[in-house]
Amino acid sequence: MTDVRRLDRRQFLKTGAAGAALTLGVTQAVSAAADEAGWIDAHSHIWSRDLTLAPLANGQTLDDLKPPSFTTEELFRTCEPEGVRQVVLIQHYPYHGWNNDYLIHEAARFPDRLRVVGMLDDTQPGAGHKMRELLQRRVTGFRITPRGRGNENWLTGDGMQEMWSTGAQTGQAMCCLIGAEELPRVDAMCAKNPGTPVVIDHFARIGVDGEIRKSDVDQLCRLARHPKTFVKVSAFYALGRKKPPYDDLLPMIRRLLDAYGPERLMWASDSPYQLTEPNSYAASIRLIRDDADFLSTGDRECLLRKTAAAVYFFQ
Repeated sequence: MTDVRRLDRRQFLKTGAAGAALTLGVTQAVSAAADEAGWIDAHSHIWSRDLTLAPLANGQTLDDLKPPSFTTEELFRTCEPEGVRQVVLIQHYPYHGWNNDYLIHEAARFPDRLRVVGMLDDTQPGAGHKMRELLQRRVTGFRITPRGRGNENWLTGDGMQEMWSTGAQTGQAMCCLIGAEELPRVDAMCAKNPGTPVVIDHFARIGVDGEIRKSDVDQLCRLARHPKTFVKVSAFYALGRKKPPYDDLLPMIRRLLDAYGPERLMWASDSPYQLTEPNSYAASIRLIRDDADFLSTGDRECLLRKTAAAVYFFQ
């Protein structure tokens, strides 16, 4: 372990009361009972053809759903054979807009197994109040993204700042769906809001064009100096060579391990998109569970369960 990694870990363990759930979850290994809970997939979408449960937004119709259905039950049938029992559901704006109700409904059905990363329109008033209300409904994070915003100021509005400030108090994470070009802006917000948990989805999509640039990885590693910043090791189908066994992603994962330590990395599938041929759910988890030989048993436990449990399953 490098000196930088040790320093990051010391800083992480010194976080304040607002991050107590994160610290306890990581340092106490979530508890012995977690061993029976199985692994955690930190990022999956679901949708249903039952429009009374999951009304579609943005002009979408049932014909637009691809795949045509991916319900909670279909998700469980996909993940359980690989030892995954708990999942973090991610609001899918293209299909459901700002309406988080379907994911909340499913988390209420399976309260021990599901948590929700929702979405809020930060241009509307009362973002902080809505966040606190949603926390009681198992929404422990919020997806934020510049997509569709059409400007470079997507992180600077009053509503967005209210979300970050509230997250520092509630422990709800700001989950950033961004490209590498947005990392400097997120870096600045992390510096401004050091108490806010932040999760970078899908390696900040480094490698989405097939090239994993060292400069992009360097910028992502630079975020590690903020002790409440985490990275999802995920969406392998979309990055690098975009096909199993995904071993071209291992050097980037190792860099992130050195920068963040295992306590701040979490594996996720990004289903159902990970299920497109020649990709598969099994191939995704296999890279971390079986193939990355530089990961210790303890590292794997963090990436496959403990980090996500600490960040998302504290409520």
